[in-house]
Amino acid sequence: MSYFLAGDIGGTKTRLAVVEVAGARVRVVHEASYPSRDYARFEDLLGNFLSGAEPSGYAVFGIAGPVQGRVVQTTNLPWRIDADALQKQFGFARCTLLNDLEATAYGLPALGADDLLALQAGAPDACGNTAVIAAGTGLGEAGLYWDGQCHHPFATEGGHTSFSPDNELDAALLHHLRQRYRHVSWERVVSGMGLLDLHEFLRVYRHADTPQWLADEMQSCDAAAAIADAALSGRDEICAETLNWFVRLYGAEASNLALKVMSRGGLYLAGGIAPKILPLLQNGAFLDAFLNKGRMRPLLEAMPVRVILNDRAALYGPALWAAQLADGAS
Repeated sequence: MSYFLAGDIGGTKTRLAVVEVAGARVRVVHEASYPSRDYARFEDLLGNFLSGAEPSGYAVFGIAGPVQGRVVQTTNLPWRIDADALQKQFGFARCTLLNDLEATAYGLPALGADDLLALQAGAPDACGNTAVIAAGTGLGEAGLYWDGQCHHPFATEGGHTSFSPDNELDAALLHHLRQRYRHVSWERVVSGMGLLDLHEFLRVYRHADTPQWLADEMQSCDAAAAIADAALSGRDEICAETLNWFVRLYGAEASNLALKVMSRGGLYLAGGIAPKILPLLQNGAFLDAFLNKGRMRPLLEAMPVRVILNDRAALYGPALWAAQLADGAS
């Protein structure tokens, strides 16, 4: 029986899994999650996992960062990951690195109807290129080129393109962030860390102090999650405004990606944030911003927009790719 090693390496957590693959179906045999920042090197984390896992000849890792050749310098971690070095150290027959959103794109065939939630149905005959965007620790984006018969995923670093304001509040935010960062990208506003920046800015802009209970929650747990929870529960007006603003910006950048990729086949929202804020994604603000592209509105209205609910999608892609590598070698 053949096992494959799949990994989803993010700025906050890293998930590794031993999997079996049958066609487009993936069965997770063993899985573990680790806080990424608890490890100085990825090799230490991987060695920890493999000490209690089934041996695997093929390993594929999706990584939040640009893959250059067979090496990645992670964007939001101090890790340099070299596929050749991993292959030699751990005895893999083959080790491959994918960009994390490229990996998610490869995993789309493994998703079922229950793994997706439609925000916009789009045209009944929608077909063509597809796009994936994911707000999490950072902001990832990928495309899938349609050749007339199948999709071919490709990586981008679109989340690092320059943030563009759409109104006076956005412009004030940009001015504020320029005092802090040399370059203000979309990732600086549409991500977990971006949510913190939006909240901090609004407190100053609205002359509103942070309630002590919220400050305590932000200190004791994940600060972005505390803001989102306070917004969704209606406990704080500034948090609610922050999250609504975040959703609008997410929709605006999603449509930027959709137009650049010409994703007539649809757009998928991946990552850890979208499933946690579904009520706000469904209330119309996201789609209002997504469709707000003037003469391009009819084009965008024809694109299906779906949220990926299955948090293993980023593991499925590396698993399917590992199986393809093994099939090609046999």
